[in-house]
Amino acid sequence: MRAVVLLRQGTPVTPNIAFRTDWPDLPATPPGHLQIKALASAFNHMDLWVGMGLPGITGYPRITGCDACGVVENVGPGVSETWIGRRVIVNAAIRLPERTTPTDPPGSTLAPNYELLGEHHDGFFRERFHAPAANCAVVDGCDPTEAAAFGLCALTAYSMIVTKGNLRPGQSMLVTGIGGGVATMGLAIAKMLGCPTAVTSRHQWKLDRAKQLGADLCVLDKGQDWSKEVRVWTDKRGVDMAVDSTGKATHLSCIKSLARGGAYVTPGATTGGDAITDLTRIFWNQLRLLGSTMGSNDEFREVVSLFRTGKLKPVIDMVYTAEQCAEAYARLEAGEQFGKIVLTW
Repeated sequence: MRAVVLLRQGTPVTPNIAFRTDWPDLPATPPGHLQIKALASAFNHMDLWVGMGLPGITGYPRITGCDACGVVENVGPGVSETWIGRRVIVNAAIRLPERTTPTDPPGSTLAPNYELLGEHHDGFFRERFHAPAANCAVVDGCDPTEAAAFGLCALTAYSMIVTKGNLRPGQSMLVTGIGGGVATMGLAIAKMLGCPTAVTSRHQWKLDRAKQLGADLCVLDKGQDWSKEVRVWTDKRGVDMAVDSTGKATHLSCIKSLARGGAYVTPGATTGGDAITDLTRIFWNQLRLLGSTMGSNDEFREVVSLFRTGKLKPVIDMVYTAEQCAEAYARLEAGEQFGKIVLTW
C-alpha cells in the first residue's frame, strides 16, 4: 500500500522522507481495533521530533503521523460491526495500564502514562491503519481535511486549558508562538469561552493572521521582556493563564505576565526545556505550574463534540497530496506554517 516513510534519523528531517507504494499490507485486524482507510492525515511537531531522533525511538524505516481521518473498513474481534462505514478520527494517545506492586502508594493523583501512535508505534501516514475502537470518535458529514487537522492539537489544548488549567469564561489568556496547531487551537478555545487573549510571535504576518482570528493583543517577540506589554494590556493585573509550548525562550516572560493565582500550562518546549524561572513570583503570587500531555478518551469525545457542532474548527495552513509529502515536511521543518499542514489520500 501507499505510505509516507521516515527512512532514518537525521537533521534536517526532510531528506529522509520517501513516498512508497510497496509498503506491506496490514495484517488481520486485532481484537478491539478498527481497520481504517485514510482520507486525510495531518502533521504535528512530533513528526519532526521522531525524525530528529527522540530517546528510546528505534526501528527505521518507520511511519509517523499522529492525526488522521478515515472510513472504517472492518473491525476486529469484540468490536460492533456498526462501526463499519463510519467516518472517524483517532486519539493517538494510548493509555498504558498502571503497574501494581505491594508497596505502591495510592494513585489518586497519578497522571496517566501514554504511548503515542506515530511516535512509539507506526502511525497514520499510510493508506490504511489500525486503531483501538475506544480511541475513535465519529465525524460523519464533517470535512475530512478539517477533521484530520483537529484531533491531537485540539485534545492537547482542551485538556490543558479546560481540564487541568480550569480556565473560566471571561478570564484572560496568553498564548506564545501563535501559528502552530496547539497555539491556534488554544486561541480558538479561549475565544469560544469569551476570554480576552494575547498572542506572541516572532513574525508580524502571523500576528496579523491571529488578529483576524480574534486575538485582542498581538505582541511582536524580538527577544525583549514583553511581559510589560501584557501587564499594561491588563491594567497591571496580569493574565489568568499563559499557554506556552515554546519553553526556554518565553517561559520567564510568561511567569511575569501572570495574575495572582494564575496558571502557566505547557504541552512542550520547542526552544528547550532548561528555562530560567522566578520562584519568588511563583510562591508570592501563588501561581500554578502545570504540565500537560495529550488527553484521555473522554476528553477527546468532549472536544470532538465541539467540532461536530461547529463550535471549534482547526486552522488549515496548506493541503498536499500524499505524493507531495516531502514538500509538506519541508514547510513544517521551516516553521513557515500558520495552522495545520494536511496530506490527502
